[in-house]
Amino acid sequence: MTYRILLITGWGGGAELLKPLHEALEQKGYSVERINIFNVLNDDILQQHVELAVEYDVIIGWSLGGQLATILVNQIQQQYAEQKVLITLASNPCFVAQADWMTAMPVETFMQFKQSFEQDAITTLKRFGLLVCQGASSAKKDFIAMQKLIRPQPIALLRDGLQLLKQLNLVELYENYQGKQLHVFAEYDALVPYQVMQKTKDLAANNSSIVSVEGASHGFPCFMVEQTVQIIEDFIQ
Repeated sequence: MTYRILLITGWGGGAELLKPLHEALEQKGYSVERINIFNVLNDDILQQHVELAVEYDVIIGWSLGGQLATILVNQIQQQYAEQKVLITLASNPCFVAQADWMTAMPVETFMQFKQSFEQDAITTLKRFGLLVCQGASSAKKDFIAMQKLIRPQPIALLRDGLQLLKQLNLVELYENYQGKQLHVFAEYDALVPYQVMQKTKDLAANNSSIVSVEGASHGFPCFMVEQTVQIIEDFIQ
């Protein structure tokens, strides 16, 4: 079967970051569309994306994109009574620590990051890029490769994205989603604590799988493309 796949990128660098993954999936015969982050807190924008996503079989999101993918599959389940395959890559259901989910970035750390973004967006984005690559033995090479794929993003969209990262808590959606779901974590992720993997296992629905990528950074969907494709294929086939 030729699955139709919708790929959603993470915060900060634009949809080009997932171009290598997109192309590798197409080479395997899948039909793929790749989109940037969007503001799910805006009802109209959310609905537009639900109407786009319902045309696909598999919704895959990286980092913030994984949270957006989770919201889309839940909306599709509610509005159309259809279950899409959900795959999240290096994604925390709740990125910034909240009372019921402490395995996340501390609030103070996030607020400092947000403040430094407001003061100097370019330097902050560069620092964020280093965090995306940090942990892998190929971090330096990965960072150089990433610079070629990054596209300047509208500041308003980046602000929206930070608001989403701060606010979204999708723990209940992980528990209640009826469709097949796969959550893939990186061993040396500098942005999503590795302990999230165990926490996700604890709340996982019957139809969810959890996979770990050894030696990987947060950016593994960009830099470990063959391995990522293999994990996706093993799951959807």
